Amino acid sequence: MQKTARNVGAGEYRERLGPSLWTLVSAAVAAPMAALVFTPIDTTVALVIGAAVGVGIIALLIAGSPVVELRDGVLRAGRAHIDVSLLGEPTVHTADDARHARGAGLDPRSWHLIRGGIDGVVVVPVTDLDDPAPTWVISSRTPDRLAAAMRRAGATRRTPSR
Repeated sequence: MQKTARNVGAGEYRERLGPSLWTLVSAAVAAPMAALVFTPIDTTVALVIGAAVGVGIIALLIAGSPVVELRDGVLRAGRAHIDVSLLGEPTVHTADDARHARGAGLDPRSWHLIRGGIDGVVVVPVTDLDDPAPTWVISSRTPDRLAAAMRRAGATRRTPSR
């Protein structure tokens, strides 16, 4: 369920951290529950309300999913953004390393965009001394591509244009 943009340039990246399939299936269980509540009134009304509740909950989960985007030298992760020139070398974590990075190895002062059901994590240090967050911890379905895009964008920002 990769959600990266198709026509992104060099050093650019975009990914929507949508809910996992199991989260959507679990949310869809609310539809029959809502329908069951309205069944004593009218079964047709109950079916319509149940379908509306199910579709509404799934639509809200998808629409409320944060976006990780790297464009024009700025990393945006959810509502936060930072210039890539203020970031250090990103590290990619998967499997057990990612579980450790999201759990016991997680610095509480860091800025986090962590989503359940997404295994990969990119940890990138912040080099700005005035920033209270020492690192950013970002979930990604393709952490290697996100880290590579950060490296390319950082190299492009540091290389003087002619």
